[in-house]
Amino acid sequence: MQRSLISAAILSLTALATVAAPSANAAKATKTTPPQAAGTQESSATTQLPRNVRPSHYALSLTPDAQASTFSARVVIAIEVLEPTAAVTLHARDLAFAGASIAAGPGQPVQAATGITLDTALQTATLSFAQPLAKGRYQLAIDYSGKIGSQAAGLFALNYDSPSGKKRALYTQFEAADARRMLPSWDEPAFRATFALEATVPADQMAVSNMPVASSKELEGGRKLVRFATSPSMSTYLLFFGLGDFERATVMEGGTELGVITVRGRLPQARFVLDSSAAVLREYNSYFGQPYPLPKLDNLAAPGRSQFFGAMENWGAIMSFEAAMLLDPAISTEADKQSAFGIAAHETAHQWFGDLVTMRWWDDLWLNEGFATWMAGRTTQRLHPEWEKHLGKVAGRNSAIERDALATTHPVVQRVQTVEQATAAFDEITYSKGSAVITMLENYVGEDAWRDGVRSYIKANAYGSAVTDQLWMHIERAAKKPVSAIAHDFTLQPGVPQIQVSDYACKGGKTSVTLTQGEYSKDHPDRRPLSWRVPVLAKTVGAKDASRVLVSGGRATLALPGCGPVLVNAGQAGYYRTLYAPKAYAALANDFGKLATIDQLGLMADSWALGMAGRQPMSDALSLSLATPVDAAPQVWGRIARMFNEVRYLSRGDKERSARFAAFASARLSPVLARTGWEARAGEPAPVAILREELIDSLGALGDKTVIAEARRRYAASLAGDQAALPAALRRTLLGVVARNADAATWDQLHAAAKAEQSSMVKAELYGLLGQASDPALAQRALELAIGGEPDATVAPGIISSVAEERNEMAFDFAMANLARVNALVDADSRAAFFPRLASGSLNPAMVDKLKAWADANLAAAARSHTSTAVSRMQYRSVVLRERMPEVDAWLARQPL
Repeated sequence: MQRSLISAAILSLTALATVAAPSANAAKATKTTPPQAAGTQESSATTQLPRNVRPSHYALSLTPDAQASTFSARVVIAIEVLEPTAAVTLHARDLAFAGASIAAGPGQPVQAATGITLDTALQTATLSFAQPLAKGRYQLAIDYSGKIGSQAAGLFALNYDSPSGKKRALYTQFEAADARRMLPSWDEPAFRATFALEATVPADQMAVSNMPVASSKELEGGRKLVRFATSPSMSTYLLFFGLGDFERATVMEGGTELGVITVRGRLPQARFVLDSSAAVLREYNSYFGQPYPLPKLDNLAAPGRSQFFGAMENWGAIMSFEAAMLLDPAISTEADKQSAFGIAAHETAHQWFGDLVTMRWWDDLWLNEGFATWMAGRTTQRLHPEWEKHLGKVAGRNSAIERDALATTHPVVQRVQTVEQATAAFDEITYSKGSAVITMLENYVGEDAWRDGVRSYIKANAYGSAVTDQLWMHIERAAKKPVSAIAHDFTLQPGVPQIQVSDYACKGGKTSVTLTQGEYSKDHPDRRPLSWRVPVLAKTVGAKDASRVLVSGGRATLALPGCGPVLVNAGQAGYYRTLYAPKAYAALANDFGKLATIDQLGLMADSWALGMAGRQPMSDALSLSLATPVDAAPQVWGRIARMFNEVRYLSRGDKERSARFAAFASARLSPVLARTGWEARAGEPAPVAILREELIDSLGALGDKTVIAEARRRYAASLAGDQAALPAALRRTLLGVVARNADAATWDQLHAAAKAEQSSMVKAELYGLLGQASDPALAQRALELAIGGEPDATVAPGIISSVAEERNEMAFDFAMANLARVNALVDADSRAAFFPRLASGSLNPAMVDKLKAWADANLAAAARSHTSTAVSRMQYRSVVLRERMPEVDAWLARQPL
């Protein structure tokens, strides 16, 4: 490819280095620390790059050509050579180098590189020089060019429809290791540096980066040169650049300009996130005790959606796909509104945990993601208590536990050695277990002590990098409790404690019970349990206060005030499964209606999981659904609906079982839907609106004839012009029922609607619906559509995944038969997760060998964690089908229909 010339407006090496020198404040804030391994060891490095050179500042001049999908660039990097060397190695991927040179500073002799050696496997470029470089400071200049991709990795383009025709916008996505696709750099989190970015762009478009625009100069040919203010010291993966026909709205919060940016015409849909961000920022400024340090914080909505990520916390320029941020009054639901708030809260939390203080290496990724997940949940509950989102922590913890109970799990603080392993680290353990462990530890030390420790940690490590033990040190100092030992048990070793509760006895107004610590495992039940120090809260049913005990050494005895059934993990703050002795469980289940909603959810989650693992009868959890009154909390009925859907899914291969269970589940859920109603009532609680969606979706999946008929009636009425027939609150859910039960004519109608739709968010949603068709022929048409070039490249993989939700073999076999075309739709770094995801829900044991064969042919050993997890899940599911589902059959046979 011919390299386009950089604009004459770009300054020379010496001038650019002078203009783009770090500001006084930025330089003062800089703390550059060599990479070191995470956790408790700091002596051994886990890094791809040599340590003999480190950067302190990047001055980047970028000229993108969106239509040609290419860019040209020049970067001047201020570096420090720590020991004499004749070569400098840095990261680069898919870049073409035109030349490189180095000088000791302005006016000093310039030495051109004598060679540039690329290592595609390590994703590095090594610049060789004839004269060895002595220790000292230098300015390294590189001229290069690269490609603008179609997937969210590096600098990429998104196409979308607008009233004036097809348009294209540019964005960057650099986490975990994709900054090297746009910028030759030390692309590791501990190599923090300041960034001065300038871009030559079309004059009629808006350019966005981490910092505000410092200047803009009109150029010839309808272009302009935009310079951004120099950033504080930060990691490469947080650098951001966006370009397009954008609109921006702002508000001030304290000294920060908050903004939302959308493609033209969609700005009103971002108003909720803008208003919410102001409230969230105010809360975080108070909680962290250190105000947000940048002058502005934008939230950008990128057209469409991606199934690989929803949002990215670039410092000062959070990028989200539209589906994660915008609220379209025609289609958005209460669940969408709450999700948009939660995502904004999560990404804003990263501005401190991740951006201001960055994990030193990917081993400690949980410091970013686990903390942001916890902080978002806490903040959502604090600012919107009416949503009752604190109840969601049971589901989040349950997701982590089910992943953590497989032999293929890993510790929260994990060893990461390669880019592939870093990419695979973004999973339930990092996010949900990390959050659950924080919940437990905060509950153990107290909210005030936890906050004080967090503030101290942030202050001590601002503009620098940290490891997990530094957080524990500050928490322990603030709490004056031995937190580190407990934290190490839950973060440095994998797995899930199981607290076994003995039958209880009451004497003298006190109930005594013995707790024994084991291990909850799904696929290695006979191994010797690991040991944890487990903080436990327990009480008798009806008691006001709970008693606290630390189960250490595997055993503890409690004497609880009052007489009655014992509830362990009261309030559900603990990260463990609770297994009751049969009589103790029966007594607790008999008092199910007396439990707080969060404890009802916890008991149901534990009962179902332990039943699936063969540690207590499957009938226990199913029987709780019979004991639940129609007017129980919406979240409890939502949990029951999800449990029923899991049984439905497991019953797919047995028509008799499937029909019998569907009849039972429909009979149980239909009265709840009748009470909830199809239409929203004025002033109804938000959880009721969400339950309505869940019930209609679940009953539709169960084949409930009444629900399917009503969904079809409303769809037909909407086609006839009755827009009220598909209210925004139910539109997606009702169309999902219609799509699942579509005939060819209906499928064609949905397809035509997807093609004609101008909203990229709605378009992606409609295309995804096409893959939900139960008719195998229509599912096959959806698969062929996905690789046919009609849907955008970021939408097409979602169609294949949609088919895989119910037809794993069909989707996976199709992908294998069309591997080159599917690979073209999925970024190379995402394939290690995409293909196992297609297979992982399969009920067919033969899928294990198919997936392994694909992995053997396509993945390095370091990239197989998603494959291993999918295999473990399929093998466990085979055990459940063989050994647990007969229990479900026997229980169903005893139920009147």
